[in-house]
Amino acid sequence: MSDTLITSRDSKGVHAVGLFEAVYNRFRLDDKRAQRLNEHGGELQEGIAKLIAELIVTNQYANEEVASSYTYPREYKGPKPIEEQIKLVSEIFGLDMSHALGLVPNLPELPEGAEGWFAIPSVDALAAEFFPKVTDPDEKQCRAVRLVHEKIAASRRFYNYRDGQITPDRLRVHPHTVGALRQLAKTQKSDILIVAAQFGLRHRGCSVRRAREKFVVNEFGLDTFTVGVMLLTHPEREVRWEQLHPDCSGSKFVSAADGEFDNAPYFRFGDGGVRFGTFWVSRTGKYDGSASGFLPQ
Repeated sequence: MSDTLITSRDSKGVHAVGLFEAVYNRFRLDDKRAQRLNEHGGELQEGIAKLIAELIVTNQYANEEVASSYTYPREYKGPKPIEEQIKLVSEIFGLDMSHALGLVPNLPELPEGAEGWFAIPSVDALAAEFFPKVTDPDEKQCRAVRLVHEKIAASRRFYNYRDGQITPDRLRVHPHTVGALRQLAKTQKSDILIVAAQFGLRHRGCSVRRAREKFVVNEFGLDTFTVGVMLLTHPEREVRWEQLHPDCSGSKFVSAADGEFDNAPYFRFGDGGVRFGTFWVSRTGKYDGSASGFLPQ
């Protein structure tokens, strides 16, 4: 996915606007009909937005989608107030919350597609607190994931199918997610970051790699660490098997040390607790949906 943003003033944007103009002119509207259309401007924008969203998605891996009616458990009411989340993260990890709380009054409009704001520790802040001698970014990430797993296990029943394999040669953050999180950290400069995100419903029934194809330009997959923290602050999100479970499309995993990073992590509920594992990025399931984050537009 390119990081270059095209606007209506660029040549490609001018061409698209011209297509709209051609259709508009074809209707030969009189004054009353043109006014009536303007009065439905909101619906017009929504319709155009929906059409654009459908047309910009590639057909790659289009067969890796299944119909799904599964949703979040009834116990999960959506993201907790962001101030409450920030305080929870501060208590769980012993991080300073003052700067993050100061960001709250000036948060931008929630990006389209996001369900709300989520508080996530900065991996660098965790490293400074818990493993200060680690300097390699991939090792920091793996240490942070293992720490979150420990915190989940301390709060409820937890099973890790990849125990002993959360290492830099097996688990990595997807490059697109690395760039997005780096941008957020640079902008917020806080021990606790505030991320606009959705918990999987947006891409339910899609394989991880199909969900990645469908991401809009400011969207990125959430990594294992981020989703784990979201489950720590929202334990009611995973309470039974018959519900939608989050895939971590912002992470990639290799099942064999000499293989390819063709797996992605997931969290599930089973046998009375949370379970962590990995599966092929091509796997589709009606119980699954990739969690994703959004940069401000």
